[in-house]
Amino acid sequence: MRWISEWVPFPEGLDRRRLRDGALAALVPVAACSVALAGLTAWVGTGRAGTPARVSVAGGKILLPSAGVPETAAFFDISNGGGSADTLVRVTARGVSGEVTLSRHRMQQGNAAYRSQIDSVSVAAGDSLSMSPSGVDLTVPVPAAGWESGDLVSFTLEFRRSGPVKALAVVVQPGSVSLQ
Repeated sequence: MRWISEWVPFPEGLDRRRLRDGALAALVPVAACSVALAGLTAWVGTGRAGTPARVSVAGGKILLPSAGVPETAAFFDISNGGGSADTLVRVTARGVSGEVTLSRHRMQQGNAAYRSQIDSVSVAAGDSLSMSPSGVDLTVPVPAAGWESGDLVSFTLEFRRSGPVKALAVVVQPGSVSLQ
């Protein structure tokens, strides 16, 4: 029995070892691309690839302000069940004169705390954000007529991709509910 190599001579300078090494070198990127393609196919198959953000807002609470205090804090639970992130960029409240601002609680040395205004806050895909006094919250101007415990205040939270989402916040006494 005769081998094929006996019938067809290898070109000058090309032997079986070099041919095998070249084939293995080509196999590595092909295998990597195949694994990446399988991962992307699985991602698309689960319905998570490219799905828009699906933002929901619940659990709205606004602290009853003390007499003479010009502003108070409001808190919401924001969930994003979609496949892409979204960003809260603006908040308005019905019956409130002035601008509702996004704020973040900051700590300084010596346990001094202060509030810093922020322009936006992101909610990652499949994640949630629970506003709290020790994190992100809303600073809301108190209306001239004031509020009473149990009042409902209508808010519109505007997201970069999802657009406006309406939510209600109930006015609560500070310390009467957990805001963590």
